[in-house]
Amino acid sequence: MTDHILIERAGLAGAVNVIRFNRPEKKNAITRAMYAAMAGALADGEADEAVRVHVILGTPGAFSSGNDMQDFMAVAMGASKGEEVADFLFALAGAAKPVISGVDGLAIGIGATIHMHCDLTFATPTSRFHTPFVDLALVPEAGSSLLAPAAIGHQKAFALLAAGIPFSGEEAERAGLIYRTVAAGELEAEVFAAADHLAQKPPKALALARRLVKPHPDQVIARIREEGDLFAAQLQSAEALAAFQAFMARKK
Repeated sequence: MTDHILIERAGLAGAVNVIRFNRPEKKNAITRAMYAAMAGALADGEADEAVRVHVILGTPGAFSSGNDMQDFMAVAMGASKGEEVADFLFALAGAAKPVISGVDGLAIGIGATIHMHCDLTFATPTSRFHTPFVDLALVPEAGSSLLAPAAIGHQKAFALLAAGIPFSGEEAERAGLIYRTVAAGELEAEVFAAADHLAQKPPKALALARRLVKPHPDQVIARIREEGDLFAAQLQSAEALAAFQAFMARKK
């Protein structure tokens, strides 16, 4: 377990399973331990009959800046297989209960693609959804290459995932990538109001309705695996090495 992920029950009778990033000093960059904690929290929430809804939140100014670079490079160099990432993605894609998210500020890489699995995402107008995969000579991940075109159409999905064009919160709302923009001071109130609203619905009917309006989990998981294979291959490529060297040089 890690204190960089906070887990609590909220709402009436603990019906809301809250998963909160808590690494603001690193803009909530996600480590392997954080992925493992989130996968466990989702599994626990799915197994708990009292839980009706999952909520995923960041901190003011940053939902998540994406993968922790040190952990990411350990995977790239072969020191880790990164199973924790896959475990989390499969748990998220396979969740039967609704998932609501709230974004203020940065949502980069997987910090952006997480929300494609969510049923309602609220964001502040100046939030920034950015997926610079191709800039790093990589490919989209987390099932985003299936989910984004289904949600926002080919051209906007291409702009986001391939061209690497950032979307503000307002642009994401107009595109259909998120549900609604709200003022920063109202973000969590709106998220929890939506969670409480869903928690009062008949759970089986809600789960069935959710399953009908989303791509089947088996499809999503198959795409996550396909993306993962291509991502891993690209990670070992000469163009990825050059892209990462250029990225690290800019960070100095």
